[in-house]
Amino acid sequence: MKIRKGDEVIVIAGKDKGATGKVLRVDPRRERVVVEGVNLITKNIKADQQRAGKESGRVTVEAPLHVSNVAIVEDGKPVRVGYRINEDGTKVRISRRSGKEI
Repeated sequence: MKIRKGDEVIVIAGKDKGATGKVLRVDPRRERVVVEGVNLITKNIKADQQRAGKESGRVTVEAPLHVSNVAIVEDGKPVRVGYRINEDGTKVRISRRSGKEI
């Protein structure tokens, strides 16, 4: 996957289109990413009987998005990601818009 944990991304499709945030988790097997503050859902949780401090209630959490619905942000605009092999043999991600390393 071309998007990694910690990248700044923008949502390009769906109900949160235009929202930006940092990638918190990446699931390459399911091709999904979790973005901070985007695609929020409310979950009802039960009280945890093993730990006395946990109570039941409603919690708002970020749900995963498909990786095709997000793009890396460069100068406030979405960019596509490519790869380049440097002279020393290392593979780096580059921006297709500007050619700079990500």
